[in-house]
Amino acid sequence: MKNSQLYKGSLTTIILKLLNENDKMYGYEITQKVKDITKGELKLTEGALYPSLHKLEAEGLLEVDIMKIGNRMRKYYSLTELGTQETVSKLAELENYIKTMRALVNPKFRFD
Repeated sequence: MKNSQLYKGSLTTIILKLLNENDKMYGYEITQKVKDITKGELKLTEGALYPSLHKLEAEGLLEVDIMKIGNRMRKYYSLTELGTQETVSKLAELENYIKTMRALVNPKFRFD
């Protein structure tokens, strides 16, 4: 994507939405899911993803479950009850933002 700045403000919402749909995921899995869903248009870097995951965990929105997979330890992230509530709020906020931007970009779009 030419201007990934547009996505930066939505990273939290993207993470929460994916975890809401998939119960639990590990970091690399999240990056690959985003890449697949967007057909490569959006590529999350570890440098963007992991600080966001840690922040969401510190805010009590995520819990971490560490599992041994083969010879590796893998952190699985899942939503807490508060995280599920925040997902609903963030998705509504994003939908409103998209609706507002659509009205600005396309004046023929009716803003209700």
